[in-house]
Amino acid sequence: MPWSQNYDPLHFWPLSTFMAALPVLTLFFVLLILKKKVWISALCGFIVAVVLAASVLRMPPRMISNAAMHGFVFGFFQIAWIIIASIFLYNISLETGQFEVMKQSIASLSRDVRVQTVLIAFCFGAFLEGTGGGGAPVAIAGSFLIGLGFPPFQAAVICLIANTAPVAWGGVGNPVRVLAGVTGLPEHAFNAMLGRILPPFALILPLYMMLTCFKWKKTREVLPALLVSGASFAAMQFAWSNYGETSLVDIMAAVFSLLVMVIFLRFWEPKNILAANSSEPEAIQKHSVKAVFKGWSPFILASLLIFLFAIPAFNSHLKFKSLNFPIPGLHNQVIRIPPIVPQPAPEEAKMNLNILALPGTAVFIAAFVASLLLGLSFRKAWEILYRSIVQLAPSLFAIMLMLGMAYTTRYAGMDTIIGLSLTRTGWIYPLFGTLLGWIGVALTGTDAGSNALFGNLQKITAEQLHISPILMGAANSAGGVMGKMISPQSLVVAAAATKQTGKEAEMFKTIFKHSILLAILVGLLVLVYAYVIPGFVAIP
Repeated sequence: MPWSQNYDPLHFWPLSTFMAALPVLTLFFVLLILKKKVWISALCGFIVAVVLAASVLRMPPRMISNAAMHGFVFGFFQIAWIIIASIFLYNISLETGQFEVMKQSIASLSRDVRVQTVLIAFCFGAFLEGTGGGGAPVAIAGSFLIGLGFPPFQAAVICLIANTAPVAWGGVGNPVRVLAGVTGLPEHAFNAMLGRILPPFALILPLYMMLTCFKWKKTREVLPALLVSGASFAAMQFAWSNYGETSLVDIMAAVFSLLVMVIFLRFWEPKNILAANSSEPEAIQKHSVKAVFKGWSPFILASLLIFLFAIPAFNSHLKFKSLNFPIPGLHNQVIRIPPIVPQPAPEEAKMNLNILALPGTAVFIAAFVASLLLGLSFRKAWEILYRSIVQLAPSLFAIMLMLGMAYTTRYAGMDTIIGLSLTRTGWIYPLFGTLLGWIGVALTGTDAGSNALFGNLQKITAEQLHISPILMGAANSAGGVMGKMISPQSLVVAAAATKQTGKEAEMFKTIFKHSILLAILVGLLVLVYAYVIPGFVAIP
């Protein structure tokens, strides 16, 4: 029997909003104040979400259990799967000794750890975001930086900050396609508008990253490299989003930035070389082109397979209709009501078990193939995989609980209640609408999820306030990318990849101020587009 969401169950919107925020507030209270382990915090947040859905919102028990199960399965296959695969790939590289070759090859471009950080966390991380998204950029880049000798906690923080500007086009542009789908507005217009909001932040992002780890004096020494990497990425991001298509924005910007940096570093290096673990850089061991290629082969193979798996014509052959099916008792049984939608509409709930088509599967294949090519036995590879899973077990459990909570609050309408409270802000809505996207990603862990949740609300509110719905839809996605770094899922991924499990609370405290500052700056830029230079807003 269908059940309609209620967006003011307590008949007083501030109180209803507080109620809706309680699951997330509980999670962070247990994590930050009580300082419990992240999986315990996630469990507490999940329990509160279930209790509120049943007692306050009167959601049927079967729907609650199915929504939670939907979240558990999504959390494992869409997030945990890629984390396991990424750490497995990294451990294969370590076991075979190839990671040392990779380190030396990066050092041959620049012996300076600050420049190496930009190449890996910003350029290479953006490529991984564009090809697969999920947890791959933070997981792979984070483990890579630790291998280079970067302090683990700083590696986690810098990878979280780096994984912002590319997120709007992550997974070959999936967030943009979702935004177009839920609003019914042209994809190319959202693509172009995002390409007018995010490039300024891509330009300053390498500099901003560096300032989180080093004082201005040390940052200034590599300022030319920071500006070249940021400017080249931003220029291609703008050009491809405005004059190209959606899928390749991140990939082209990342590849272009990497190529520009390789050329630039042939003619420039910082006057004072800063090593990761000492004041003096280590001597660089020279390797042949063949040896370097062999060293990078696990990651090259993984990147190529992720890209291949992302091509719709290929990926479609890995999907089976029988593995994508409606969830009984939940699919089209939850009714979304105005003002979220123009007319009451059922919400889909389909379980997708097409594991072969996932980016994580591509990384698994690459890891196994690379292990055999590099001389490991199949049995040894399985032993490494087992160790990787044991290492990640608490984090994987936390991720599944977080997604169970997120899907419960989503189908119960709690996320929407929070979103609607921000639509009451009048003329300053462009700022708060941007922050709505920020909240959406912090809650769901994905930009696509935030766009699916609030995209149509942004459109409806913008039309009521006589603001461009294209601008506010893009603002939802652009603001959302700054919320990615503080989402509980991202924190767990970063902590697991950098072997900082148990430090998620400290990580959140460190990263939160950067997240909210960048989100507000995006919101202020959206305000400028809305009222100062509306002529620069993309036209449908």
